[in-house]
Amino acid sequence: MAGRFEPRRADDPARLIAAYPLGWLVSGQFNASPLPLLAETDAAGAVVSLFGHCARSNPLVADFRADPKGLILFNGPHGYVSPSLLSKPDWAPTWNYAVLRYRVEVELVEGETRDAIERLVGAMEGGNWSTDRVGPRYETMLTHIVAFRAHVRSAEPAYKLGQDESAASFAEIAQGHPDRTLAAWMEGQR
Repeated sequence: MAGRFEPRRADDPARLIAAYPLGWLVSGQFNASPLPLLAETDAAGAVVSLFGHCARSNPLVADFRADPKGLILFNGPHGYVSPSLLSKPDWAPTWNYAVLRYRVEVELVEGETRDAIERLVGAMEGGNWSTDRVGPRYETMLTHIVAFRAHVRSAEPAYKLGQDESAASFAEIAQGHPDRTLAAWMEGQR
């Protein structure tokens, strides 16, 4: 989907991950888990790695110890676009979406497990809650978890958000779509 469905800015994928952090991590053995991930970026804002954690008992851990190659998939805002939104009688329905696909090499980073959890809690809670509240149980929990960093080897973003519509059709869709979040993402890519 390269070309017209590319994000407009280098930091758009990082923004999508921040808004929709639950990604599917898939190993070469086709084990898969939905996991919350944090984007790590370069100076331009492009995603260079994804940082997360999972249970040591997750089959992904053994898979990535044997072969670090994997795939991460993110679904951002998406929705059906009905012809009823447009004044053109010959317009056909479509689906608008923003998705990310990363080919990665997963590195288990045992010494960063606490940091992975603390950074995720910080991103999700914004200072409203801290792991200190878990008490002594937190240390035991950490022994059952391992952090990982998924180094991006290739990225395939697809932001099909109305870029192929005429200005008039785009305006009708963006103004009338019932999913205001999707409409805002559309307007951000125009």
